[in-house]
Amino acid sequence: MPRGRYSLHDPHDHTPLGEEHFHCAPGPSGWRYVSQITTPAGDHAGSVDLALDELGRPIRLELHAASWQIRGAALDGVTWVRTDPSGVHATEGNVGAHAFTGTSPAFLVATARLLRLSPGAPATRVRLVAFTDPVLAPRTLDQSWALMNSEAHATDNGPLTVDEYQVSALDTGEQHTVHLSGDVVLSAPGIELEDLETPPSTLP
Repeated sequence: MPRGRYSLHDPHDHTPLGEEHFHCAPGPSGWRYVSQITTPAGDHAGSVDLALDELGRPIRLELHAASWQIRGAALDGVTWVRTDPSGVHATEGNVGAHAFTGTSPAFLVATARLLRLSPGAPATRVRLVAFTDPVLAPRTLDQSWALMNSEAHATDNGPLTVDEYQVSALDTGEQHTVHLSGDVVLSAPGIELEDLETPPSTLP
């Protein structure tokens, strides 16, 4: 069960946004990721609880940020309920999308697991619903993902396979690179792996 800490920063001006303390593990039905998010000052800022089925679809998502809450799952595309801080004005959403995304590194692992790309294969288009900080506002976006390279690196614990993905935003044409090893993000825009207590899990 990988357990560690990511630092989060603005991908454009590198302003520190805080840290995400996480643990994740494959399970009998798929994969689960749980984290607590703190501000740069160390105060609690939110949490992520994401569970995927064996095909990589989100069977449960629970996000908390600034008193806002999202509960969602893959249902007729993806469906979610967003609750305001007072708890009075809950709103439901549904979009014909493949999965969810957001600032948490969990969503990069989840999308890669959903797509199951092969090195050198053509880029695959995916429609996602992003929940944007700080109020978890939903936004539908289209990306294209391609697995550019998959390379084994020697470590003290045996070979570590690193996958390099090119991710393109189809509305802006902006491209960036994501490096994953199993169920851990090694680097991505706005995300740095600062501490990892146990090696990444190999996802089948």
